[in-house]
Amino acid sequence: METALHEQLSTVREQYERDGYVIVRNAIDLGLVEEGRRHIDWLLERNPGTRPEQLHHWLMTDDPFWVCLVSDDRLLDIAEKFVGPNIALFASHYIAKRPYDGQAVLWHQDGSYWPLEPMDVVTLWLALDDSMPENGCMRVIPGTQEMTLQEMKPRTDVDNVLSSGMDVSTVDESKVVDVILKAGDVSIHHPNIVHGSNANTSPRWRRGLTIRYIPTSTRIITDRQWPSAFLLRGREVPGVNDYLPWPKYDAGRHMPFHGCEAWGHTV
Repeated sequence: METALHEQLSTVREQYERDGYVIVRNAIDLGLVEEGRRHIDWLLERNPGTRPEQLHHWLMTDDPFWVCLVSDDRLLDIAEKFVGPNIALFASHYIAKRPYDGQAVLWHQDGSYWPLEPMDVVTLWLALDDSMPENGCMRVIPGTQEMTLQEMKPRTDVDNVLSSGMDVSTVDESKVVDVILKAGDVSIHHPNIVHGSNANTSPRWRRGLTIRYIPTSTRIITDRQWPSAFLLRGREVPGVNDYLPWPKYDAGRHMPFHGCEAWGHTV
């Protein structure tokens, strides 16, 4: 599988530059996919009252499995094609849509929400279930990565994950493409591309993990320690960001996962 993955990586940048998104098939194995699904269940048990679309990056500061997942070499090899060899994590967010109940994500541009300077960042969207129109797959408008970032407006008239979205008069829905993925696939998208997803009205889950990778030259603009700032590969740029230590596995606090007993990385 890893040979096939690297063959795909030889051409991803060309489509990304043209369309603002690209798909990599079979990026991770199904064993790790299953651990990701189990992790969502584990997080929901420990955060009662939290909707499964709202498992955000501030939950991962002391979560070895989450850091292990986003630092998987296969995912970092993909990210390196877009941000270079010195890779940090900005944020990661499970957006898990329950059967019949999963919320929509209104049209938006990611970069409009993010405190990054410069906006040099790439998102990997890792499918933990097959993702298709029936269960609310991501939808993109190719080419809109050329748009400047727009202001996102509060939206409470419809149930939605972000409680906001962009002016729909700027969105040409005749050009929409459904991003159809199998579990283990990854889609990669630009911070400016216009995208969203419909509600899940099907009997199947649609679980996915967003991972926002930045080069270590990109600054996270914050006056406190950012809860998901981890150096994942390569070297930091002195004075740009303060990175967290990788959390060590503790059987009393953390979800067990493959290799957890040996987990104890420092970067």
